Amino acid sequence: MTSDTLRSVAVERTGAGRFTATNSRGDTVDFGTGSGGGFSPVELLLAAIGGCTAADVDVATSRHAEPVTFRVTVSGHKIEDDQGNRLTDLEAAFTVAFPDGEPGDRARTILPRAIKTSHDRLCTVSRTIEAGTPVTTRVQEA
Repeated sequence: MTSDTLRSVAVERTGAGRFTATNSRGDTVDFGTGSGGGFSPVELLLAAIGGCTAADVDVATSRHAEPVTFRVTVSGHKIEDDQGNRLTDLEAAFTVAFPDGEPGDRARTILPRAIKTSHDRLCTVSRTIEAGTPVTTRVQEA
């Protein structure tokens, strides 16, 4: 793999149950265990699914018409079984409305195809989850 395909974030502990993720551009996201406010890691995963597919669909539809409403609600059930903790029944539900008129009609027409294309080919986040890519962990010296 070439270095231009590598994506990474650094996660640092900032306090009890609190963390900051920093990307290669220096942007940050603060999160925690879910008990002290803010997003939990599971909620960030759901947001990543929604954000990835929303970006794909927005590019395809907004070139025809600016949406009046554009929301993706991502949900799943957190379970614990013999495979450990995980989410099941993941769903991304789109609520999208476009203005009346020909541009809005074109955007409405391509919306289902844009959602399907994002799911089937484009959204790196949901494609990775569905493919079941292994996660390797290791300890490195500080």
